[in-house]
Amino acid sequence: MARILIVDDSPTDVHVMTNALQGAGHEVLAAGSAVDSVDLAKDKKPDLILMDVVFEGMSGFQATRKLAKDPDTQNIPIVIISSKGQETDRVWGLRQGAVEYLVKPVKPTQLIETVQSVLKVKSVSQK
Repeated sequence: MARILIVDDSPTDVHVMTNALQGAGHEVLAAGSAVDSVDLAKDKKPDLILMDVVFEGMSGFQATRKLAKDPDTQNIPIVIISSKGQETDRVWGLRQGAVEYLVKPVKPTQLIETVQSVLKVKSVSQK
């Protein structure tokens, strides 16, 4: 179906999301830091990025902004998935270029529904 990049430094979260996404037929790539995600996104051109926020060095917010402004990656939708659940965090994430903001822990069904919804919007907008 789609190639999805998970950006998260929690092996447990990556494992749970990978299982859910692969179970729905998606190809999964993973990056353990926001810095690595920028390079991997440019190289592999995923259909969607699932971005955590809290990292050493570059934050997920900064990576989202960088990817959203780069002509090579600006058309890749980004869904932020973070334990930062305040409304200000959600608004800030969306202002950085994310198309959706989910709060951890995310249930596999919610993850798949969000991914399918974002990918559907992306395919409609590319026509």
